[in-house]
Amino acid sequence: MKRVLISGAAILLACWAILSPASAGCKDAAAPAVDWQGCNKQMLQLDHSDLAGANLEGAYLSGTAFHEANLTGANFRRSELLRSSFVGANLSGADFEKALASRALFEQSNLKGARLVKAEFQRVSFDESDLTGADMEEGDFIRNSFRKSNLTGVNFAGALLPRALFHDAILKGVNLTRAYLYWTRFEGVDLSEVTGLTQVQLDMTCGDDKTKLPAGLTVPARWPCGED
Repeated sequence: MKRVLISGAAILLACWAILSPASAGCKDAAAPAVDWQGCNKQMLQLDHSDLAGANLEGAYLSGTAFHEANLTGANFRRSELLRSSFVGANLSGADFEKALASRALFEQSNLKGARLVKAEFQRVSFDESDLTGADMEEGDFIRNSFRKSNLTGVNFAGALLPRALFHDAILKGVNLTRAYLYWTRFEGVDLSEVTGLTQVQLDMTCGDDKTKLPAGLTVPARWPCGED
């Protein structure tokens, strides 16, 4: 009986080791496909690192710099990205589902085909980035900046975009079905090829005489809005 109990305890310890964050390789160096799931990797300098296919699900990455890093296909689900920086990074196909970010920088980055479904990004900058084909459905993007970004084919269905900035952005084929657009800034933007945009949504936004509208929609009485 004693041997049986000892064996059972050993099995439980082995299972705990397999499932614990330590077993995820938290001490492993940055490398392609590294497993940092649930690891604390805050305030690191990982510029130019190759982390393609890395598993960063649930990782704490606040304050970490990934400038010009290769993060293609990386898993950032439920990760914490407060003031993290991805300037110039390759994030094509990366998964940020339910990730949390605030004042993070994704400027001049490649986010083609990335998933940001139900992500909570506040005051995040995507200026001059390529988000072609990204899925941002039901995400929270309050006060995000998309200046001069390529948003061709982005899915914003059900997304929250209040006070987001889209100056000089490309919105061809963008899906705005059910998107919340209170005071969203579309000055000088071509909206003629977006889908799902209704007059009720448009009436909450800000634009000017250079904003191009989809067929059937009219210029809201509140335009131009002035500075916020």
